[in-house]
Amino acid sequence: MSIKPYYRSENLDFTLAKGNCLALLPNINFQFKMIFADPPYFLSNGGISVQSGKQVSVNKGAWDKSRGFEKDNEFNRQWLSLCREKLTEDGTIWISGTYHNIFSVAQMLNELGFRILNCITWAKINPPPNLSCKFFTHSTEFILWARKNKKVTHYYNYQLMKEINGGTQMRDLWSLPAIAKWEKSCGKHPTQKPLPLLARIILASTKEDDWILDPFTGSSTTGIAASLLNRRFLGLDQEESFLQLSKRRREEINDLKIRFEYRDRIMKYSDKPLQEVLELHADVPYFGIDLPVAD
Repeated sequence: MSIKPYYRSENLDFTLAKGNCLALLPNINFQFKMIFADPPYFLSNGGISVQSGKQVSVNKGAWDKSRGFEKDNEFNRQWLSLCREKLTEDGTIWISGTYHNIFSVAQMLNELGFRILNCITWAKINPPPNLSCKFFTHSTEFILWARKNKKVTHYYNYQLMKEINGGTQMRDLWSLPAIAKWEKSCGKHPTQKPLPLLARIILASTKEDDWILDPFTGSSTTGIAASLLNRRFLGLDQEESFLQLSKRRREEINDLKIRFEYRDRIMKYSDKPLQEVLELHADVPYFGIDLPVAD
């Protein structure tokens, strides 16, 4: 059985499907080289934060509220188990989080037979201030990188990561920006990730034309980065407004001027320019295996 696309780009490099990933994933008869997941952090607890200099609630929606330790653990086990089935044997998965959810995710990865490769600390160079002034400013998130099988090796573009890190081995501490104003040109998403972050993840663990899955696609930063880097993408989400935002973002980069601009912005956060990696192939269609989705 296949799934019905909500949206597909003209060159078929970017596909969206509407629904809860727990319901959609079993119906995908396809495996992906890489998965990036930005699952609920379970931090919508009535607190406050800062966005664009204004005080805002940290509440993202009912989907981000904790249902208690056992139910949160079981949810992580369910979606990770389904994602494991959709990875190629040498595939890898990246999961973002904070202390609210990342320990649960790590536990489930181990229990399900993944091998955790790294825990990346993403240090935001422009974090929001701490309004209470009673504890340290929250300026980091964690990203777990794990491979499907403990005994099957994975792809890692070691040389490229070394080159863009100025000729030395890239460490697991990444100083990259939080979401910037230019990335909100098509609308806002409460947990949107920055393009430079997803670009580095994709370059590190995939090759051109590889298929990438995001089960909690939100505004589809994963998919936009994948398109800019000549990969192919499927994003799942149950929120109509998020899917519409994702569609607008993908159609925005059909404009070659914007596509070039976004690639330039991605390159800004590398010590070595990535012109060779980011060559423009806008007029070259994608060939090879197509994702089996129903028309």
